[in-house]
Amino acid sequence: MNKPLSRHKKATSATSRDSTPPYDQDLEDISLQKDPASATITVTAVEIPELTEEEQRDRLHLERKVERAFFEAGKALTELRDRRLYRSTHKTFEEYCRVRPWRWRSHRFGHSRQQSNYLIAAAGVYENLTTIGCQNVVNENLATNGSQILPTSERQVRPMTKLEPQEQQEVWLRAVELAGGKVPTGRIVKDVVQRIIERTQVPNTYQLGEVCQILAKDNPELRGKGGCWGIVSAVNDFSCTVKVWDGEHTIGLQHLKSFNYLPQEC
Repeated sequence: MNKPLSRHKKATSATSRDSTPPYDQDLEDISLQKDPASATITVTAVEIPELTEEEQRDRLHLERKVERAFFEAGKALTELRDRRLYRSTHKTFEEYCRVRPWRWRSHRFGHSRQQSNYLIAAAGVYENLTTIGCQNVVNENLATNGSQILPTSERQVRPMTKLEPQEQQEVWLRAVELAGGKVPTGRIVKDVVQRIIERTQVPNTYQLGEVCQILAKDNPELRGKGGCWGIVSAVNDFSCTVKVWDGEHTIGLQHLKSFNYLPQEC
């Protein structure tokens, strides 16, 4: 009784294999092996073409546009502020920055005015650095194409906003060198700036309780405090902690000016 059934199964199996396309038959042969993992599968390699010279130029051009994003924003904000293009909707630039829902606004800042000041100051530094021709000496191809190593974010530039243009260039060249010929991080730039400040810093002669005036200069962090007075509450190596109307702030000596009051006047 069982033999006809066996012959029927074998016949069906044979018929199925004969009608299976060659590709599926190969897969079936693999599945029937004792160890399918040892089967050999042929994979066709796809060759990725190299970039043409035109594509390489386009890539560099587009990358530079991305890197210049914060610079373009800073230049635009400078023009908005200087030409008072906000006056039709807002009374002050500060109000305009605070109310305007900027897409680049970061949660790290209390309000947009501070970020606006950072971008405006960073744009000036970036523009200054484009004049020194800092070339990428690691990648000879890029150097041949005249590709400058320039900041790619506002945070890389921020520590240099307090320096003179020549010092900014000196700091950036040194930071690029320390980064191995690549774009340096904000931390590297900050460390180089600190060395420059310490090298040129005069001894701190301020005393506790001394009354001094704040000089904002081009420091965006002191915006709104220029000309205000404060009382020295702590004397550091290259700065003073000054108590003003809205709290205490640590300010570098280059941004302070003593009123030279007598002790009893203080």
